[in-house]
Amino acid sequence: MIRFRNVIPTCCLAAACALAQTPPAPPAPAAASPAPAPRAVPRLYLEGRNDLNLDMDLNIGIDADAIQQQVDAALSRIDFDAINEQAARAAEMAVNQDENLQRLRANADMARENATRALQNLNGLAFAQQAPRAPMPPMPPMPPMPATPFYGQNGIRISRNMSVDSLYDRGQRALDNHAFDQALDAFTEVANRGGVRADAALYWKAYTLNKLGRRDEATAALTELHTKYASSRWLDDAKALELEIKQSAGQKVTPESQSDDELKLLALNGLVQSDPDRALPILDRLLKGAQAPRVKKEAIYVLASNSSPKAQQMLEQIARGNANPDLQLQAILYLGRTGKQTNHGQLLMEIYGATQDQAVKRAVLNALVSARDKEHLIQIAKNEKNADLRLDAIRMVGSTADQAEMWQFYQAETDPAVKAELLRLMGGNSEKLIEVARTDKDPKLRRAAVQSLGSVKAANTSDALVSIYGSEQDPQVKRAIINSLADQRNVPALVGLARKESDLDTKKSIVRRLVDMKSPEATQFLEEILNK
Repeated sequence: MIRFRNVIPTCCLAAACALAQTPPAPPAPAAASPAPAPRAVPRLYLEGRNDLNLDMDLNIGIDADAIQQQVDAALSRIDFDAINEQAARAAEMAVNQDENLQRLRANADMARENATRALQNLNGLAFAQQAPRAPMPPMPPMPPMPATPFYGQNGIRISRNMSVDSLYDRGQRALDNHAFDQALDAFTEVANRGGVRADAALYWKAYTLNKLGRRDEATAALTELHTKYASSRWLDDAKALELEIKQSAGQKVTPESQSDDELKLLALNGLVQSDPDRALPILDRLLKGAQAPRVKKEAIYVLASNSSPKAQQMLEQIARGNANPDLQLQAILYLGRTGKQTNHGQLLMEIYGATQDQAVKRAVLNALVSARDKEHLIQIAKNEKNADLRLDAIRMVGSTADQAEMWQFYQAETDPAVKAELLRLMGGNSEKLIEVARTDKDPKLRRAAVQSLGSVKAANTSDALVSIYGSEQDPQVKRAIINSLADQRNVPALVGLARKESDLDTKKSIVRRLVDMKSPEATQFLEEILNK
């Protein structure tokens, strides 16, 4: 009995297979010095990819020393440094996560087939020479590395691939840390890109320029804000900033003047603790003035923490939109955190119904989750017209809804993408999932039901999957059934499907999954294939 364990990285399977087919060197004369001890086989691990572990017991009478010499000779010709360098470049090229995942899956399927062939070659199996083999499929070419230049007037590294929201948040954090150059680059880029946050970015760009003492440029940015976004909710903040710029004209900017924010926060916290009622008018002025993001967020927190009717009324007005969008989102957040005690559910629903801003609607959804307001979440999940928002609400309900409620959602839903997500959330309702997998006319929904069944390790689900496989005509649904049975580690079912399957490509898919399973029954079936 000879036991081989080969760890073959995905990126070098093709190379290993090709090299292994090179004829072995002639045997050394009897007088030659003893062959050197076999060196340790290098093992490569590519970050983000799973190595393929092929573990097989072969009862074949072969010359182990000769095989080992061939294996060492083949491995000695592989440039592992070059392969490692190529693998590192490949990892850097994974910019888009979804596309990268699809590419890895395709490579993994091909790698399993190549791994089986490589094992046959490297072990010198005699049967491999008895029948011609199909040519090895080429590895898919790696896409060219996308250009991701960095730029910034102040030398700050900002990637073009960074989203507007990420850039905006980076600018806010930079302001809080008094890193004004970084903030300026971030807000300038957001403003240049346009979109829903361009007016906010222009305001904070002007604010940052004023902090840098570049008041003429700050005024120009505010003028651009007024001109391009005449109905912006940032115009009131812009007026306050314009007044501050005029009042500070001619004053020298010093490092000491940049510590005002910390002093204001300390004074604000102290005043709230000693005299909350006197703090409210000051809070109102801070919220309407040209203050740093951190100061205004702290003011919102103080309002939310104050249970007086006046404070709660101020917080409600801001949450309804009587302030810039950033403060509105912050106020909605705190309404959710205190909603369980103060019954803010109805107020949040009124805010949700009065706006078309998806950011505000999602903030309300998150607030309802924080308040554990399942009733209003279900109401939105049933009535929301926008499929994306409806799906968000369903996901949030999914953590608390029972399977009967999820099935009701599914029956009432018309959007296929939302229905597929509902099937994913119905993992505990195997009866309904089997029903959809058997009868739904949409193959994508049948496939989604099958994928959810893969996480249910029960005898009835495995039997149902095997039964459905026999009548299913869609290749992708059949592939999903194979993967679900593999996820359940159901080797007997996979072996049974492989023995009956007449389509060669589909049969290969089943065998690839069996190769990964350390099971005596799987090993026996693989030996049957080798001995044919």
